[in-house]
Amino acid sequence: MADEFLSQERFNELAEQMPQSKIAVIGDFFLDEYLILDKSLSEISLETGLEAYQVTSTRKSPGVAGTVTNILRSLDVPVVAIGFSGDDGHGFELRHSLKQLGVNLDYFAIFADRFTPTYTKPMLLENGWETEQSRLDTKNRLPLQSEHEQQLIHALRMVVPEVQAVLAIDQVKDKNCGVITDAVRDELATLATKYPEKVFMADSRDYMGLFKNSIVKFNINEASKMFGYESVNPTPEFIDQLSQQLFEYYRQPIILTLGEKGLLVTDQSGSTRIPAIPVSGPIDTVGAGDSVLASAGAAMSVGASLIEASMIGNITASIIIQQIGTTGIASRQQIAARFDETREWLNATIGVSRTQSLQNP
Repeated sequence: MADEFLSQERFNELAEQMPQSKIAVIGDFFLDEYLILDKSLSEISLETGLEAYQVTSTRKSPGVAGTVTNILRSLDVPVVAIGFSGDDGHGFELRHSLKQLGVNLDYFAIFADRFTPTYTKPMLLENGWETEQSRLDTKNRLPLQSEHEQQLIHALRMVVPEVQAVLAIDQVKDKNCGVITDAVRDELATLATKYPEKVFMADSRDYMGLFKNSIVKFNINEASKMFGYESVNPTPEFIDQLSQQLFEYYRQPIILTLGEKGLLVTDQSGSTRIPAIPVSGPIDTVGAGDSVLASAGAAMSVGASLIEASMIGNITASIIIQQIGTTGIASRQQIAARFDETREWLNATIGVSRTQSLQNP
């Protein structure tokens, strides 16, 4: 192929180097708790007359920042976690799960006055299929205490010199009630300036506009909301305009996820469309954005360009979405196999969109 954006040799080089990198994940570590409810065993409560669901099994795993961490560990990337749990049962389960993944918890705090953020997901089992019911959320609704905030900032200052990349995951909607408070966000911006050779990436549900000096990952809904668009316009012209607005705002590389349309990445050299990898069968998009952040961050931590990293991110997402009822993981071997299957198509498709984008900015 005349013009490969990611060759087989380059992919192999990046994949082989990932275990030699080290990444800090700072943010809101949730416990994902799945309760499997067997419909055939339901009873009627004598006290209320309501249906009493019967829990027959549970699944528990790290969520949100923990999801990103889980994917990084599946890629054999060493991870240092910076965050907190409560001193409660959910916190025990969360920390146990992270330890089982081999995550460094030396800088992971236990705050007795805080809940362990938890998404409890009842899954109704009928005829062999699980259907998610209304979720139960346990979150902290009061601002983080100043001394706890300073403990997290101190941990960040200690860890950054030891790692090649920092991924910040800001999930909590109530301002300053999670790990990424205003002060922590300011510290991230300061450290990114102090250590320009390191990769800083950020993902936030509601406060992305407050991040500075970091590569940012948006989905199209979050980006549209940030700029006050009342509805999402899926046309290529709108998406190009949106990505350019993001780049002009941040002056940092932009990764804009577009669901089934893949990614649009923008930096000082222009915009490039990275197509989604076609997959067959049922899909579950939970965790797809996290997989892009994790795998692209891992790739950039070992020297990948924005385009190379985003290609690896899309390949990883194509594996994650085929894992139903879980946020999923992807090994380097799985990514290598998918890249081998799609390399020629992927490079050719990117080449077409890249050329058009440069000719018609």
